[in-house]
Amino acid sequence: MKNSLKFTLFLFFVWSLASCNNDFLDQTQTTDLDENKVFSDSAYTAGFLTQIYVDVGFDTDLNRFNGWGTKGGGLQVASDEAEFVQSNAISTGMMFATGTINPVTVTADVWEKCYRNIRRANVFLKKVDGAPIIESTKQQYKSEARALRAWYYFILLRHYGGIPLIGDEVYGAEDEMKTSRNTFAECVDYIVTEAEAVLKSHTLQPRTRGRNNGRVSEAVCRSLISRVLLYAASPLYNGSGFGTEDTKELLGYPTYDENRWKLALDAARNMLTMSGNFRLFDYHLNDRKEYEPGFGFYAIFFPPDFNNITQYEGQTFDMGAYCELIFEKKDRHGVTVMSFLDPPSCGGGGDAGYVYGDLANAFPMIDGKPIGESAYPYNPLRPNLNRDPRFANTVIYDSCKVYSGGNADHIVYTRQGRGATQDAVHSGTPTGYYIRKMIHRNASANYWLEPPQNRPLIRYAEILLNYAEAANEFFGPDYTEFLGEQEMSVYTALKLIRKRAGIQAGEDGMYGLKSHMSKEEMRDAIRLERRLELAFEGFRFFDVRRWKIAEQTDNVMMRGMEITREANGNKTWREFDVRKHVFRQGMYFWPIPYQETVKSPDLLQNPFYD
Repeated sequence: MKNSLKFTLFLFFVWSLASCNNDFLDQTQTTDLDENKVFSDSAYTAGFLTQIYVDVGFDTDLNRFNGWGTKGGGLQVASDEAEFVQSNAISTGMMFATGTINPVTVTADVWEKCYRNIRRANVFLKKVDGAPIIESTKQQYKSEARALRAWYYFILLRHYGGIPLIGDEVYGAEDEMKTSRNTFAECVDYIVTEAEAVLKSHTLQPRTRGRNNGRVSEAVCRSLISRVLLYAASPLYNGSGFGTEDTKELLGYPTYDENRWKLALDAARNMLTMSGNFRLFDYHLNDRKEYEPGFGFYAIFFPPDFNNITQYEGQTFDMGAYCELIFEKKDRHGVTVMSFLDPPSCGGGGDAGYVYGDLANAFPMIDGKPIGESAYPYNPLRPNLNRDPRFANTVIYDSCKVYSGGNADHIVYTRQGRGATQDAVHSGTPTGYYIRKMIHRNASANYWLEPPQNRPLIRYAEILLNYAEAANEFFGPDYTEFLGEQEMSVYTALKLIRKRAGIQAGEDGMYGLKSHMSKEEMRDAIRLERRLELAFEGFRFFDVRRWKIAEQTDNVMMRGMEITREANGNKTWREFDVRKHVFRQGMYFWPIPYQETVKSPDLLQNPFYD
């Protein structure tokens, strides 16, 4: 850990991530500044705080595992969401997919980046009192640093389980650091306590607005508590007994406590009831002002384009599409995102991976019913027809219309045979699909336009799903309460999400959900909704682990879709095997990088990685 926590006295503020001008993340570039210089100047002090934001969201980047000669993708290729790009080099995503992950070759990005930023936060908290900044701003900055420190600790926690908590200590390059791991319970308590302390200080705004979008707010702290406590209540951590005798307390609570679900429910409710007017962007008019069910699901990933839409069908959207974004990574490099998402004919390289047919087939029909149970027939040759609109906003399929090189009507053909293109299955894509989510409709990798790109890290839909899951596990599927004037229930949370998705309400107003579900049936429904709503946002990899179902989801043959067009113009289709994923017991947690454990015998490795 010593080397990974070394601090350089030289600051390189070279990061400029913004989706609008004059953003708080736009900072003057500075070099060769020591600590005394930094904290004697207000601008440099603010720049130092900005540096702690640089790595926010790195762990869920769609190209997280990319490197020199490696198109590694991100967590999506390490789960059952997407197939990885074939490469000469081995990436962490490939190793999780094939069951070959180990401490020597696993990426050390989490350990290094999180502890680097934790140290930055500690330095900032130690030095900022001496900075020439007005007291109210100073207290705000302190709260931001504490919240970000808790955020990075959570990233560590969900990768490794219990990790070393270093408190407020600032270690030098030659100092002997604490390397023994704290228990899972201690880490949860620390993260929650830190977030609660920030809330009690009343130094942050309830939510951020305008140029401050992307900063930590009270809503971020409440949401972080909701996420942490949901994990703490989940099967893997809540009394599963996972691990060996000397690691069980590092990886969860030794005994099950149902009340942890109640704590998770309370935390989600605390977020849902806060001031700030967060809500789903339930908006259904596209760029051409045509009615398009579920358009809001697309728009939230490009909120600067829709920040002026504040009224629609009697609904009020505070800040337009920003109404649902609680925390985000601000990035103006939209074309860069397209380059690893777009199909080859649009200038992309598929670096982020290719959607598995298993995920594509999981989207229901427009009435919310699964394929084969719906009143609407499913046509594999036209998979978007009468489908949950999230499908077409998440998946590129054969004959899908996308933007390319200034042409808004470009067609992506993934079929084989007559008219086959560079996008075809087995050549452009090994699964027959590409990822569409977070691709701008008026931009592409082979076009000059750079769209505003905001990547959500926490959004309102997640909190609704957190609420539904915790309420179902503690009270059951029929739990109902009033949050102010709004009736909220397990069913309501799911129906709100499905309504925004563009799914039909049906005569019963259930949006395809079964009435009178058992707890087990509702559990499956909630898990499916998380899979669809939050696809490619970094949740699936960890969800199947905290639910302790990865043996089923990540130890199966993944499938694709092959469409063939014959010389006579007729098209046929078949599903085919893409890759057998392999899951080993130890893969519920990441191995701590060997270069860290070798430095200290006190830093205990996770089990089953011997």
